Amino acid sequence: MTTLNLARGAGAATSRGFSVYSDSAALAGRALLAAIFILSGWSKVADPAASVGYIASVGLPLPQLALAGAILVELGAGVALILGYRTRLAALALALFTLVTALLFHSAIGDQNQFIHFFKNVAMTGGLLQVVAFGGGRLSLDSRFARSGMSS
Repeated sequence: MTTLNLARGAGAATSRGFSVYSDSAALAGRALLAAIFILSGWSKVADPAASVGYIASVGLPLPQLALAGAILVELGAGVALILGYRTRLAALALALFTLVTALLFHSAIGDQNQFIHFFKNVAMTGGLLQVVAFGGGRLSLDSRFARSGMSS
């Protein structure tokens, strides 16, 4: 039987079997977290005019620049998160981006839909901060580079 020793910290297990599940869960978690960013970034690329209009509707200056930044963060950090490349940095960028978008675009929490979107973003930020804290796991480019002595 595989048990987790919580007193020893994250990922501590009494058998190798748990590590396999933990590594797979870390990879799946990164992919699931990144999916929403990649889909959102791609939708911005597909219809930039609608995205610029939405950004401008909340009163942000330079909506075209904001769009470019959003696409860069969502696609760049999203792909990096899935690959586990500079995982902690990618997760931190996405966490900050997500928290800022919650505050700028979903702060009308009197509206139930905006309330849900706001706290969805807060929850996603929490998940991303877990990745910042614990890294991408063994099934990541970061881990591969560390094992081979290369720096990422």
